[in-house]
Amino acid sequence: MRYRLTIILGILLLAVSCQSGRETKEENTEEKPKKVSIAEIEAGIKAYIAAETATSDGYFHVNDERGNFRLKLVRVHTEYLSNLGPKKHFACVDLADEKGDVYDVDFFMEGEPGNMKVTETSLHKLNGKPFYTWKQVVDKTWRRVPVETASTDLLGVVEEQDKFDFHYYSKLPEITGPAKMWIPVAKSDSFQTVKVTKMALQGKHQILTEKDFDNTILFLELGPEDSGKEIDITYQVSRKEKGPYDAVGPIDEKYLQPNLLMPIGGRFEEIAKEAIKGKENDNKLVQARALYDYIIDNMRYMKFGKYGRGDSNYACDSKTGNCTEFHSFFISLARSIDIPARFSIGASIPSDRDEGGIDGYHCWAEFYAEGKWWPVDISEGNKYTALATYYFGRHPANRIEFSQGRDLKVSPGPSGGPINFMAYPIMEINGEPAFPETIFSFNRKSE
Repeated sequence: MRYRLTIILGILLLAVSCQSGRETKEENTEEKPKKVSIAEIEAGIKAYIAAETATSDGYFHVNDERGNFRLKLVRVHTEYLSNLGPKKHFACVDLADEKGDVYDVDFFMEGEPGNMKVTETSLHKLNGKPFYTWKQVVDKTWRRVPVETASTDLLGVVEEQDKFDFHYYSKLPEITGPAKMWIPVAKSDSFQTVKVTKMALQGKHQILTEKDFDNTILFLELGPEDSGKEIDITYQVSRKEKGPYDAVGPIDEKYLQPNLLMPIGGRFEEIAKEAIKGKENDNKLVQARALYDYIIDNMRYMKFGKYGRGDSNYACDSKTGNCTEFHSFFISLARSIDIPARFSIGASIPSDRDEGGIDGYHCWAEFYAEGKWWPVDISEGNKYTALATYYFGRHPANRIEFSQGRDLKVSPGPSGGPINFMAYPIMEINGEPAFPETIFSFNRKSE
């Protein structure tokens, strides 16, 4: 996108330079063409896409050497809309295909607002990865230059598939009386295949099923004799990159309802409605992208204060937090304007090395629109601006999911009530919270 801004500035400077060269001492009495506003360009491109969609099969079609793409509008990048000269305009637009892949399409237009003609479209990026960049050549014109490699590995993303052993280690603290412990157990689904290859446990144990979200939880009963002992679980994991996927069956109402730390309505509804202002009649995909952008633009990834609880009110007040605050805030906003959304947690596996420790848990979210569940990772999109498009609709292969949902209820359960979310062990000694040392690590498998 930086290249694109350079292009636009270069074109505008060239136009100014040419105009200066034609100046004479005579006063120029010709009326200058009216400058078209950014809002008018946005309205023009949205109207064009809507008209083309209405006259086809409900999709906007883009043809290039890669094929014919049937797309639906996600958002118009208002930060990159530009006037290139009299009646010439540029727009960068995100559109999603039927599989959920998000394409960044460059539009070049001519004409007046309300009567713009698109003269050229080109697919610039796929899920944030560019097909080409721009380069100024000897004659000062700009040419497209193919991008031979556009690796995202150094920004934490492994695409397509990843294989690794994941180690979940916990050392028990001093136990002075009856103790209980709950640990999430990762399980296989459509995107990850997990196999437990080691489970070294202490005390008495059993497997519990959490019914609302179908989580599997290991329950341990411990005593003073278990003080200082270790719990060590190893998974063999094969995981696929996750993109938008079809919803199975009706959407459960719980994905539109509040949670203890994720309220809805009130100020969350007000913020959500302000974030989608001007997009009230657009589809839920466009509105969800507006919420995603609002959080990226207004929150900072910072670990201080009462962070890490996934408290939407704290996120709204402080505009800071870790991944739990980012995604809880998003879910509260989404549910407040009738966009179903849900929470998951696990761990992110480093992409730039093949073994070692992992910096704690990581969580993410999904929302429902256009018949699909769309993965989002807003805290990562906030940290790595270059991947903001990728993380709207994608989760990379290098992660493991432990559990889903909030306010989890199991029997037997903690004395403190429903479990907020499950990543680290939940432990009680004599009915009081305890915090065992917990370490995650991994070894990546070569093919």
